[in-house]
Amino acid sequence: MSEYDARGKVNRALLICVDDYRHLRPLPAVRDNPGELERVLLAPGTDLFTKGEVVICRPQEPWEVEQALDTVTQEARGLLLVYFSGHGRVGRDGGNLQLMVGASERRHKTVSWQDTVLSYLDNARADRIVIVLECCYAGNAGEAFHACRAPTSLLMAAQPNRRIFSGEEPTGGSVFTRALRQILEQGIPGKRFVTFEDLVRELRDQLAGERTPMGDVWEPRSAKQNTVDDVILSFATPGIRPPTPLRIRLRRRLNTSFRHWFRILMVLAIIAVPATAGVVLLNLPGAAVACPPALELRLLTAPEAEPALRQAAFDYEMSAANTRPLNGEGDLPDGCRRAQITVYSAAKDQVDQGFAAAGRWQGEAHGTGKDGPDDKGIDPLYRPGPQPDIWIPESTADYYEARRGMPAKGSPATLHYSAPVAYTPLVVGIPAHRRLDDVEPAGASWRELLTGTDRTHRDLRLLRPSPVLSGTGLLHTLGLYLAHDGSDAASSGAPDLTLARHAEERLSAPGSQYAGSTELLCSLRPDADAAGSVDRTQSAPLVSEKSLADYNLGRATGSCPALDAPLPLRNRYVAYYPRHVPALDHPLIRVDWYGTRDATPRQAAVAGFAAWLRAADGGQRTLTAQGYRGVHGTGPGAGSPLLDSRADISLLAPTVPFRADPDQVSQVLDGYDKAQKSSQVLILLDTSTSMADGGRLPTAVRAAGRVLEMVGTRHTYGLWAFPDRAHPTDADAVRELVPPGSADPAPGRAALNRIAGGELVEHGAAMEEALTRAVRRMKKSPATNKAIVLILDQDDGAGPQRAAGVERTLGTLVEERPEVPVLVLALGKNGCDTFALQRLADASHGQCVPGGPQAVDTLAGRIASIGTATKGDR
Repeated sequence: MSEYDARGKVNRALLICVDDYRHLRPLPAVRDNPGELERVLLAPGTDLFTKGEVVICRPQEPWEVEQALDTVTQEARGLLLVYFSGHGRVGRDGGNLQLMVGASERRHKTVSWQDTVLSYLDNARADRIVIVLECCYAGNAGEAFHACRAPTSLLMAAQPNRRIFSGEEPTGGSVFTRALRQILEQGIPGKRFVTFEDLVRELRDQLAGERTPMGDVWEPRSAKQNTVDDVILSFATPGIRPPTPLRIRLRRRLNTSFRHWFRILMVLAIIAVPATAGVVLLNLPGAAVACPPALELRLLTAPEAEPALRQAAFDYEMSAANTRPLNGEGDLPDGCRRAQITVYSAAKDQVDQGFAAAGRWQGEAHGTGKDGPDDKGIDPLYRPGPQPDIWIPESTADYYEARRGMPAKGSPATLHYSAPVAYTPLVVGIPAHRRLDDVEPAGASWRELLTGTDRTHRDLRLLRPSPVLSGTGLLHTLGLYLAHDGSDAASSGAPDLTLARHAEERLSAPGSQYAGSTELLCSLRPDADAAGSVDRTQSAPLVSEKSLADYNLGRATGSCPALDAPLPLRNRYVAYYPRHVPALDHPLIRVDWYGTRDATPRQAAVAGFAAWLRAADGGQRTLTAQGYRGVHGTGPGAGSPLLDSRADISLLAPTVPFRADPDQVSQVLDGYDKAQKSSQVLILLDTSTSMADGGRLPTAVRAAGRVLEMVGTRHTYGLWAFPDRAHPTDADAVRELVPPGSADPAPGRAALNRIAGGELVEHGAAMEEALTRAVRRMKKSPATNKAIVLILDQDDGAGPQRAAGVERTLGTLVEERPEVPVLVLALGKNGCDTFALQRLADASHGQCVPGGPQAVDTLAGRIASIGTATKGDR
């Protein structure tokens, strides 16, 4: 996993601490927390924050917290650390966490975690945000946190629904903060620095012997949103600490000396004669920093590549290459950073839709965006994100597909293709203890791989990322169709549709597709416990070499955090390389937008970054260390995971460049589409008022909206809501908002907009009753392939009015033919960890997806496979 290093950037730490309350019990142990924590953060060993970057807030009124948040979110550019220590309160349902300030009463003058804190942090300009909550019920912050849009890591002092400290601990700070300070100040044995995930693990170990006031084990919890890499929080280490890099020391010294001289010049400007003052003021920079703000470039990429490109962007920002003058930028002081790069990611279909609706994308950025006739109701500014200056897709095939979807004329976006910046070959992962007989791992034809894994040989289930959602899935499909017999894919012409259908039969089964390589591999991890998860010993994932190496070595994979050690051999996969299948080539695409005022320096900045990425002593060093192969044909760089024998990859396998043309990519996608069967999905959405708590409703609506993005003439849907607003006391009633079989997403979007606007029902949601009705309806559907997508927070309809035996009836019904898989998105506190949801997913051959940062895309990957099921599926 890559680590984000914020040294040398403009960082801020906001320490909010409340020990003296007017209406609540005082917390004397909190009194020393801010001063001691500030001392640790500014210590030379920690080496992250400098004097003036740590702000202490002891609020008596809620507005003081808002004012402090507003200031630090505007100032921070690198790391923003927000820490709260004090009382916390929640509602009766465990939601709506409130942070209590000095004047707080039980229900008044409080600071809302969801509405206030997260709202400010969503508008922060920092690269990374880390939040530490040390208060009663801190663990309840996790649900609303999933609605956060910024790259954020959250540390909660304890598990949900727990009080944590009595406030009577010994002086010197509270128990949790004392442990936190010790780790940041002293480091961790065997570690060169302390990352966020290191801190969480160490805190759990140190507090394992402690008990909460309720007598439970004290267990800190953590969550991450919109980021899969780790954040360095301290460079303290028990070992010999390497010196701070010279470039960072020089930058800090330059910033400090400039601020000093700036104050002197301001005094001179005030006391000097008017003429002299005028000259001085004309030449003073407009901000109290060494250099004016750097030009911000936005880099859009795929989720799998995001961590590595974040690290590359940071390394470039700190390099000498980023201080060279840009064409058209005007006069800037020497040594100033020219560009600052923001990296974010989105699924392939979302990127395609964004470029197809580029007019709305640009219009939303300027506040003038409107739906066009072909926009399908998408919201590009929210998904995939702000309009990019650079796009680095997984492969050239993704670029061709995006170009195909853009209008021939009138688009404000122009895509300028340039050469690749890194390669990673495609592989098929075979369980280490089930290696294929007489098949060469470094160059087997797809025909040999299909035969070696069929029912008469290893009987392995092939799992592929969705070609609709993932560039890896698209390129695997292209290789499978065009290089089936091991010949060169570029010279094979149009794909054979009969071959495509046969190939898809091996890949098809409900839930067999995923949103990307890392999400697929995360579901196969030995520690994965999601209901309905596949048997990894009987599976062969179609992924990239880099992601498979990361998986085998126990590195962070998708939403799965890093492990302490590589996986044992029995749990690893061996990489087999399909012959003549092109590698992911990650081309760099410059995106120009019509009407951009600073187009010349922006284009120069993109060119500078692109040149550095391809330089052997620049970006290639960073990217190869992350596990990619270089663009110059050189071997893996120092520190590359590919050099570890436990990665189980083959350096003898060649890197095959992408040579297919746009017509072949289009033909492959058309062949894939024709190989699919028609499908019908019924969305069953919980619209009880409890869905409005903890940020669950936006996630639920967004997940249902993703289903609508996939509908068409051959893939239809229906939308039901429960309980029924017209019959709120009838447990069996559902509201049929859109009848099953609809191919028009407009009615569904309109219904979801009403629900998002608050059209909820003040009544418990009886999931079993509603689902029983839905299953009965879908059993009668004439569609060849069908499924139910159940989106709920929890089944809270149990009670004396529940019909006898409803759970038994539902269990029997889902097991009867025809099969109707139930795909569940569980947004409640327990996620999929309930017997009812686990049994439901297993019995229906469906899947349960717990709420979390990747939940919507994970569910989309499962939905994408509904149309692939055939009678021969296992």
